[in-house]
Amino acid sequence: MLMDDDLFSSRPEDPLASLARQDLDPLSQHELDERIAALEAEIARVRAHSEAVAKHRSAADALFKR
Repeated sequence: MLMDDDLFSSRPEDPLASLARQDLDPLSQHELDERIAALEAEIARVRAHSEAVAKHRSAADALFKR
């Protein structure tokens, strides 16, 4: 039996899981190359943000170190 919470989840689907399930067969070589470029750009963006978070954390740790 489905509950209302199952039908109207307040939690959106994980975009990475959705991306991984997409069928790549209909895409042309050009579309695949564009997809790879977009994913590489997203990886670079996430890495840069991760580095900024690490630097911020390190600065906070140094500030509050006893």
